Amino acid sequence: MYKKILLAYDFDNSFNNVPKELENLTYGVENAEVTVFNVIPEGELETSVRYDNKHFEDLANEKSEALSPFIQKLETLDLKVNVKFKTGYIKQSILAEINENAYDIVVMSNKREKSELKNILGNVTHKIASNVDIPVLIVN
Repeated sequence: MYKKILLAYDFDNSFNNVPKELENLTYGVENAEVTVFNVIPEGELETSVRYDNKHFEDLANEKSEALSPFIQKLETLDLKVNVKFKTGYIKQSILAEINENAYDIVVMSNKREKSELKNILGNVTHKIASNVDIPVLIVN
């Protein structure tokens, strides 16, 4: 179904259900490619540099290590996986990544409390879903 997928990864959300959904999205597609994209917020980077002397590359390496089990799970599904990190404003960075590349679909996780049904989509998820011309799959 989909060959080029952007997975907007947020370390604060649960991605336990995402591998199965990616498997469904790529069923019967040869050479499907998933780009796992994480934005390191400017504030986090500034704090890291100021107090821990860790720069962008250091943070990206740490986050890459934390992602390793998830990436391995995707690779066992015969998916080609690329990992990208960027720093900046989250919404704008994700939208720029979508606009600069020819993705077929965006996959996002949206872990919300049931008591917050009026705010079913998070701010970032809502902004992305309402500002792109490609399908957005939101996984709980």
